[in-house]
Amino acid sequence: MKRVTALLAVAAAGASLLAGTGLAGAETAQRGGLDRFYHQRLDWKACGDKALDEAGAQCADVKVPLNYAQPHGRTSTVAISRLKATSTEQRRGIMLSNPGGPGGPGLDMMLGVREKMTADVTSRYDLIGMDPRGIGRSAPVDCGWPVGTMLRTAGLDRAAFEATVRLEADLARRCAVTEGADLRHISTRNTARDMDVIRGALGEPKISYFGWSYGTYLGSVFTQLFPQRSDRIVLDSAVDPKRYGVGMMQDMGEPNEAALDDWANWTAARDAEYHLGTTGEQVRALTEDLIRRAARQPIRIGDYQVDQHVLPMVLFNPLADARQNATLAGSVRQLVDAADGKVVQPNPALEGDLRFVYKPTPDMQNSGQAAVMCGDVAAPRDPEWYWRNIQRSRATQPAFGSFANNILPCSFWARPAEEPTTVRNPVPALIVQATGDTRTPYGSGVGLHQAMTGSRLVTLQDVRVHAVFGNYPNTCAENTVNTYFRDGTLPATDTTCHDD
Repeated sequence: MKRVTALLAVAAAGASLLAGTGLAGAETAQRGGLDRFYHQRLDWKACGDKALDEAGAQCADVKVPLNYAQPHGRTSTVAISRLKATSTEQRRGIMLSNPGGPGGPGLDMMLGVREKMTADVTSRYDLIGMDPRGIGRSAPVDCGWPVGTMLRTAGLDRAAFEATVRLEADLARRCAVTEGADLRHISTRNTARDMDVIRGALGEPKISYFGWSYGTYLGSVFTQLFPQRSDRIVLDSAVDPKRYGVGMMQDMGEPNEAALDDWANWTAARDAEYHLGTTGEQVRALTEDLIRRAARQPIRIGDYQVDQHVLPMVLFNPLADARQNATLAGSVRQLVDAADGKVVQPNPALEGDLRFVYKPTPDMQNSGQAAVMCGDVAAPRDPEWYWRNIQRSRATQPAFGSFANNILPCSFWARPAEEPTTVRNPVPALIVQATGDTRTPYGSGVGLHQAMTGSRLVTLQDVRVHAVFGNYPNTCAENTVNTYFRDGTLPATDTTCHDD
């Protein structure tokens, strides 16, 4: 779950061809010139991945149009994996999936998720993993970024913010130069269309679906574009489609501040081990001071110089799961020691986070995340808009306000090829949401529940975690999800589960 997420306009005629309906079915697809994609034969083979191959999975490349408005034009490929249903007699169909991001590869996602599925569920579905277009093995976007991710804080003063603006503008420029016009076709709407092509290529009438985080936005967009092709849909740790984009980022500020307080209290109770303070207030104050120290002089730890833009992100990653409290406390202890001048080698968790930021590789740098987000929704372009929001947030969000309100490459991107999808439909779905989620806050799940009027909401009460089913053990949530996938039975009313 650590994985947390230049475009040119399509011609107006092409955009109108696909707007609204999403070519909602194979018959319409044939009239749109997409028949060859829906009826392609897939070449299944070993995945070339140790875990997938040992699990008996097979992989295939699905040919899709690069631009759905020009189905006779250039093509691309989407890599998928398949874990076959364990029973031919009980088999119902296929279940696609997405791990989030955006930008998360998902070929191996269902290996872990299926461990929480009952035999009645695994007998019914071929579990389909997918690297979405532009990600992983699916013609991946690689902008050649000098950093691993666009996500960072703006820092503590105007000079730091202006440095961030220059960096984010440069990241957008690199994508425009490296990927060119192909970037305009990396979008959630096109990935949803790819999913329907996968359905057709597999000869199935409908898709069941399981998604975490951004994967819930992808799933909701699919239900909007292809309501008649949507079967049993589970959306776990949900994005409010009305907030997707800049609003989604802003919504992370408050819950991460609350999570930092929760962690500080936990750590204070273990001062004998971590020596970071005997009260939550002391731990919190020390942590905020550590950010100020990194602003005055980057903290040397191992091979890295941790500055004010990155240090809050070191906090952000483990705060998504209370089970990582000890990991975070250990990392903060090391950073304090390093700031005090001690020679420190980062622990494996901290090393992994810093390596991703400071030493990107083509496999690690996450420019595909920018391609999807910036390709979906236009962002305000004036840096002053972000600066004003950052300044307003500092009093109540001292650690994360300058992250949640920060400028991103999307402000320097060409406008998206299509308008974002308005999700409003009665497709049945099960939405699972923890009240302590720091990435997609609880209100975000409520927003999706309101937009999908046929849905039911399962609340995991008083738990700080992002992604529940298949990640955080909970008997109530697991039983509800498995019952729905097995029988298609949604709870009669919204349900609250408690930590067990």
